[in-house]
Amino acid sequence: MSEACNHDCSSCKSDCAERREPQSFLEKPNELSSIRHVIAVVSGKGGVGKSLVTSLMAVLMQRKGLQAAVLDADITGPSIPTTFGVHTRAMASPAGMFPATTKTGIQIMSLNLLLDHDTDPVVWRGPMIAGAVKQFWTDVIWSNVDYMFVDMPPGTGDVPLTVFQSIPVDGILVVASPQELVSMIVEKAVRMAEMMKVPVLGLVENMSYFQCPNCGEKHKIFGDSHIEEIAARYGISHVAKLPMDPKLASLCDEGEIEEFDGGWLDHLADHLEYLDQNPKEEQK
Repeated sequence: MSEACNHDCSSCKSDCAERREPQSFLEKPNELSSIRHVIAVVSGKGGVGKSLVTSLMAVLMQRKGLQAAVLDADITGPSIPTTFGVHTRAMASPAGMFPATTKTGIQIMSLNLLLDHDTDPVVWRGPMIAGAVKQFWTDVIWSNVDYMFVDMPPGTGDVPLTVFQSIPVDGILVVASPQELVSMIVEKAVRMAEMMKVPVLGLVENMSYFQCPNCGEKHKIFGDSHIEEIAARYGISHVAKLPMDPKLASLCDEGEIEEFDGGWLDHLADHLEYLDQNPKEEQK
C-alpha cells in the first residue's frame, strides 16, 4: 500500500496487494439479531411452489422445537404473510424493525407487512428491490433464529445475486415442477449456486403427482419426473416430491399452513437438522 493511499480504490491505478484481495460484500445483520443458519429457497421460474416449500420447511423446523424464520425476498410478489395468515403491520423502533410472528411463533418479514394494503403494487426498479432485501437482513431484529428460510424471487437476477453476496447463505433448496422444459431451468439455478459457492442441500419437485383419494393411485398430471436425473448429475442426494393436494392450496388461501399434515419434506428437515449437529459433514 502506498504511503499516499486514500483508501479509494476506484480512483487508484496502483496494483497493490490489498487491491488484489477478493472483497467481501457480506452485510452484517442488526446488532441485536441472532441467526444461526440461512437457507435460500430458489426456483428457475415462477409458479412452481417456491413459497409453499419455504413455508412448509419453516413449519417443520418449528415443529422440531427450533426457532424458524422466513425472510420474504420476493419483493414484487410477496405471499408469505397470506400463507401464514399474518396481516398486522411490522413494528419499528430506534433499534430496528421487528418481524411479525405467526401463530406457532415463526418470525416473518415481508414487504406486505409494510404496505397500507396487501394489494398495493410495488413498482420499483432492481436496485430498490435489492436494497429492500438487504434491509430485511440489516435492519430487522431477528430473535434467536435457528433456521431462516429466504423465499427468493424466481430466476437468477438482481435479488438472488444480492442475497448470495450480501447474506451468509449456508445452502439452497431448489424447487421445480415435472415439465421437461423445467429441467433446463433447474440446472441454471443449480449452476448459479455452484458459481456462488453455495451448496445445494436438496431438490423439491412440486406438483409431482396427484393421488386419487378413492383408489390411492398416483397420476402424473405434468408428465414423468426428471428430478432424479438432475440430482444425480450434480451429486445431490436429497430429493423430495410434493403432490398436487387441494388441502395444501386451501390451507395457503386460508392462512393456515401451520396446520398442514404430510410427511413429504420430513427427510429434508431431518437433513438440515443433521447438518446443524454435524457441521463438518459434506452438505449434499
